[in-house]
Amino acid sequence: MMLTLNQANWEELRQQAPQPCRLDVVLDDDEKLIGVPELLGRGYCRHLELYPGIWLSLSNWGLHQNWSLHVPVHEHLVQSLVMLSGTLPHGDVYPTLGDGRSYLSGSGISPAYTACYERSQRLTMVNIHLLPEVLERFCAGQAETELLKLLIKQNDWKVSFFPSVTAAMQRVAQQMWTAPYCGPTRRLYLQAKALELLALQLQPILADQTLLQPPPGRKPDTIARVYHARELLASQLDNPPALLELAQQVGVSDRTLRRGFQDVFGTSVIGYLTQQRMEQAEQLLREGNYTVAEVANRVGYAHLGHFAAGFKRQFGITPRQAMVGQRSG
Repeated sequence: MMLTLNQANWEELRQQAPQPCRLDVVLDDDEKLIGVPELLGRGYCRHLELYPGIWLSLSNWGLHQNWSLHVPVHEHLVQSLVMLSGTLPHGDVYPTLGDGRSYLSGSGISPAYTACYERSQRLTMVNIHLLPEVLERFCAGQAETELLKLLIKQNDWKVSFFPSVTAAMQRVAQQMWTAPYCGPTRRLYLQAKALELLALQLQPILADQTLLQPPPGRKPDTIARVYHARELLASQLDNPPALLELAQQVGVSDRTLRRGFQDVFGTSVIGYLTQQRMEQAEQLLREGNYTVAEVANRVGYAHLGHFAAGFKRQFGITPRQAMVGQRSG
């Protein structure tokens, strides 16, 4: 059974949470420790202000209750999050975090969302929040200026990215958990690691000239929302939102989404969705754990003939041929 909490419920439970009695770490004097509410699980979250306007949270939760948290529309800081274990679904608003996907968000207004926490899993994550003016101070130069326009909003919807977690990101996040120092030395070490992690997430965004130098007539903010739409599609291949619903979720019109998808990815929304479904289907077929009908159903095809025809168009072989290991010629 899923326990559903709103923001007020969550804050009340957190205030009543017991102080963890066993820790494998030593806390600094200015570090705050918050336990997990007994109703939900066990564990803790360590909070530390690394620098004026930069906050770090290290969370280690073991959950024995399925629960969800509904977060209303709210003002949002710049945020970087990397999960070292566990997954965190966010309904239709964001893709699932974890399983190789991190989170990087600009400041601005965040849409409402519902985060779902599943029992019997260990959630270990590194979470960094920054005031937008702190990011501004660290950035300089033309490319970075364009990046700031993309990431820092005032009274507009924030823009979010979901960079793939690289080995370097995992290493830095783990180093933050196992910082070998204490006191001021540890704070300096964590400051450097927090900025390094942020840089690793920003690197693929800075390398994407479509975002920083968008096609004529396309603003960076619009392109970022098109990327967000792609991430949402990729996380819901079996039951994707309709075009109009998807456009509303990312804050653009359906016409802008259609044209933006074609400009940025060189295909239509439906074309991208079909391509991703077929690539997932090929992987499942070659693993050999499912029948063709089961694979078709898992990637959202109710009609087996439509699935087989689409698969052959993309790969040049039938699903059954892929299942027995044949490659396209």
